[in-house]
This record gives sequence, C-alpha cells and structure tokens, in this order.
Amino acid sequence: MPPTAADAPLRFSGRIALISFFFAVNHPSRPVITVVGGGFAGTALVLQLRRQAALAGAEIHLVEPRETPGPGLAYTARRPEYLLNVRPAALSLYPDAPGHFADWLARQPESAGGPPEFAPRATYGRYLNEELTAALAAGAPGHLMWHRTTAEVARLRPDGRRAVQLADGRTLLSDYVVLALGNFPPPPPAGPDHRYLHHPGYHADPWAAGNLRRIGPDEAVLLIGSGLTAVDVLLALRQDGHRAPVTVVARHGRWPAAHSPVLPPYPSFYPELADKTTVAGVLAVFRQHLRAAAAHGTNWRAVLDSLRPDLGRIWAAWPLAEQRRFLRHLAGLWAVTRHRSPPENAEAVAALTAAGLVRLHAGTVREILPDGDALRVRVRPHGSTDCWHEARHVVCCTGPLLDYARIADPLVMSLRDAGHLAADALNLGLLTDAHGALRGADGRVSATLFTLGSSRRPAYFESTAVPELRQQAAALAAELARRPTGQP
Repeated sequence: MPPTAADAPLRFSGRIALISFFFAVNHPSRPVITVVGGGFAGTALVLQLRRQAALAGAEIHLVEPRETPGPGLAYTARRPEYLLNVRPAALSLYPDAPGHFADWLARQPESAGGPPEFAPRATYGRYLNEELTAALAAGAPGHLMWHRTTAEVARLRPDGRRAVQLADGRTLLSDYVVLALGNFPPPPPAGPDHRYLHHPGYHADPWAAGNLRRIGPDEAVLLIGSGLTAVDVLLALRQDGHRAPVTVVARHGRWPAAHSPVLPPYPSFYPELADKTTVAGVLAVFRQHLRAAAAHGTNWRAVLDSLRPDLGRIWAAWPLAEQRRFLRHLAGLWAVTRHRSPPENAEAVAALTAAGLVRLHAGTVREILPDGDALRVRVRPHGSTDCWHEARHVVCCTGPLLDYARIADPLVMSLRDAGHLAADALNLGLLTDAHGALRGADGRVSATLFTLGSSRRPAYFESTAVPELRQQAAALAAELARRPTGQP
C-alpha cells in the first residue's frame, strides 16, 4: 500500500531515529574521566591517559586542592635536607623511559657540580609539576580536552554517570572517576584520653608547613616512630638549630638501614618461590639465597631487591592468615630493610646518637597526658615495666592511616556510607578487582569507580613507591582506553 500524507510524520521520525543511531554508533559520546588527587599517582595517570589513542576525544579533569599539582604531600616541603630515598635512575614518571628523571635532573641547577646521588624531594616535586604543566600547555592529541580544577571533592553521586560534587558547589558529570588520594595522616598513637591532640606541643602532621619551626632550639622533643619520617624530622630539627636531646620511641627500636653503593643485580629466584603459600616457606628459600650470596661476598640488599618485581605475586599467594602473620611478625623488619636511608642521612643520625642528642627506645606509647606546657608520655618497653617521659613537643612519625573503615575524609566517608567502597580484612586499603575498580560493601565491582596508589596495598602489599605506581597508572590508562564508552 503506497504511503499517504498521514504517514509523513512517521517517516520523518523514522529518519531522525536512523540518523541518531548512525551518529551514536559512529560518534560515541565524549567519555569524561575525573582523576581525584594530583599527587604522583594522579599525575602519572593523567600523563598516561594522554598517551592513549582511543581516548583522543575524551575530556579529562584533574581535581587537586593544592595550587601546584604534581608534588602532592610527599614532594611539596621546600626543605633541601629532605632527600629522596631512591636514586634518580628508578624515579622516572614513565615505565618505558626509565632514565627520564635522571636526564631531567642532569639539566637542573642542583646538578651544576654533578647530579646528586639522592636528590631533594622538593626537586622531584618540581619535576612532576613541570611534566604535568608542559603536557597541559602542549595540548593533547586528537582534540582531547584537559581541565585542571583546584578544589576539594565533597562527594560522588551515582546519577547514571558519576556526579563529582566539588566543595564549591560545582558538579562534574563523569563516566569514570579515579581516586588517587594518596596517604592519610596517622591515627592518634595513644588513647583513650585524646586531650593531647589539641595541645600546642603535639604535632600530628610533621609535614604541615612551618610545623617543626614552632619548636624552640632548647625544647625537649619526643618522636613516636623511627622510620624515614623520623629521620627527616631529626634532620629538619638539626637544620633549624635545635640543641636539646631528642627521645625516639619505636615499637621495633631500629633505624632504617642505609643504602649501600650501587650493587650488581642478584638473579631472580622467584621460580623457587612461586609455589610457596606460607611465610615460613618463602623465608626458608630467602635465607638460602642470603647464605649463598654472603659466601660469594654479595650484599644482602641485592638479594632483597631481587624480590621487588615479584612482591605482589608473593603476597597474593599467601592466604589471609599468612598475610596476617607477616604483618604481625615481620612487617617492622621489612620496613627498615626495604625502605632505606640515603647514606648521608644514616650518618647524620649516627652522629647525633653518638653525641647523645638522640636516644632511641624500643617500646610502645601507651598514654600521652597534657601537663601545662609539656606533655607526659607513658612508654611500655619490651619486657619491662612502663616508664614516663616528659617533652615540650611530641611529633607523631608513625605510618599513615590505611584503614578505610576509620578514615574521616569527607569523600571517603560519603563513599563508605553509600556502600561504594570496602576496606580489606587486614585494614591495608580498599578492595578492588585486578584493574583497580572498587568493590562495594556488597562485593560488586564498580563499572565507573577506580583507584590506584596506596589504597591498593591489599592487592600488592607494596603500593607506594614510584616503580609500582607508574606501572599501575599505565595499566589503568590502558584499561580505561579499552572501554571508553563504559563497557566493562
């Protein structure tokens, strides 16, 4: 039957539908990716997203509350005595260009007399900012759109796409949101009386600008923790002319080991560990190699470092009970042998100790009480009765808070309350799938919400150093490029 005039509206509607379908298929909507956090992990991810040809039409937002993106908290402090604890050759932003940072450093004023073996952390922060700024200034291939937003993220709302609600009232509708939140401040080291948290002599955040400069040169100081943060605090106090003795209390009572000169690599022995599902089994093989290495004059550091590429696989092979056993018995020893000090830092701490200006005690802080202008600290030494120390200032140098069930950040709290994230059983970070997609409280994997960096410690145990994070960034960028229209 031939069409009539009455059929015209239907024919017109059909053509419009066909045209809309054509453009939907051949011109998919521009994917919008929002990266929350502009420290190392967020910076590395944005730079890797820029390299993805499949994201040429994407719109990418980098949301960071600090005015200077790139350095994050770790590389912001402008104190030359704060040194990187890794040599430049291992610190490139790009996994496929391992010498990138070393080459950049060689052109900087700090290298006028030769590149430093361990560069200042602020120098590395400048490198991160320059790389990100240069990429933004150069534009992006294929009309990719970049936006940098200086703001706090208040919450995320699931409005079909993710609505990233900023603290200033703006909203970014996003297909994918990546949390690159970095580390959170350590929890209170003692309780239940928390009055000390409001005492002017208590320093919860040693990295806060100007915090340590409030300490007078002759005022007694007590540090809680003896890791790399405590070493930095000691060096900062020395630089500021501090003269009074410093008491250091740490659970294991050890300083970080010092780096040795560059060593020949020790051959990988992971094939001998691949079927080991207990801490004892891995330790037995490791000790065999330590003995063999020592017999040939090889430093133990090279043996330990040979495990690094396979740490995630070793950790993942252990059942939960074995992971818990490692954390309880060996994590402290691991921390001081794996995360080492530059030799000049270790020498400075040894000199302060020899001069009687630093005293290290093995024990745990049980209580902190305000006492006028001072703080009284109750310490329980191992195998002994409690004793009291008094100091004008107490500086918390323990590790970051990793338990996402306790983190009080507004964004984390809103996601937790909505069931969009779940802490792991060991309180190390967030539960994710293999790509970093968040698992909710119901165990379901999100199709739109991802994370990388220290939050992924449950999967890898080690998820804070540059080599691991840059690889995570490259892998996540490739995964997001693989599904630019939201297809899992």
